[in-house]
Amino acid sequence: MNSIFEIRNCSCVEQNADVIVNAANRNLISGGGICGVIYKKAGYSNLNEVCRKIKTPLKDGDAVLTPAFDIKNAKYIIHAVGPNFSYTPNALNKLFDAYYNSLLLMNYNNLHSIAFPLISAGIYGGHLANPAAVSTKQCIVAYNKFIENFPDYNIRVILCA
Repeated sequence: MNSIFEIRNCSCVEQNADVIVNAANRNLISGGGICGVIYKKAGYSNLNEVCRKIKTPLKDGDAVLTPAFDIKNAKYIIHAVGPNFSYTPNALNKLFDAYYNSLLLMNYNNLHSIAFPLISAGIYGGHLANPAAVSTKQCIVAYNKFIENFPDYNIRVILCA
């Protein structure tokens, strides 16, 4: 196995990867934080148009794929919906699902590199004592589960904090 997991102090939008991940909201509308940056760089009109065609609201843990449009360092965007820990304080399984379902979607589309933000670590972090640590742990658990389930599928995961 030649899969790689990296943690970097950077923005996922700037990474060269097949896929960058948007910490999306359930309705796939442009928001703040990394979501707003991704919409701006991809092009609001193109990304909004394709996202309006997706049946929403999505559920916590869901992930959907769209083209990256004007983002030249990636082919696709995966919009992963993390839980809002202000409303669902015990939703670690849904945070895991957001990461794992993103990896599955990457696999299903024969893609091999992905750049994640820390999902549910900003405004969705709620009252967690350390949302960045919680998000990092769930990403690592999802990565380990993925390489266990798909040992012959090489991937490169960049977790951007």
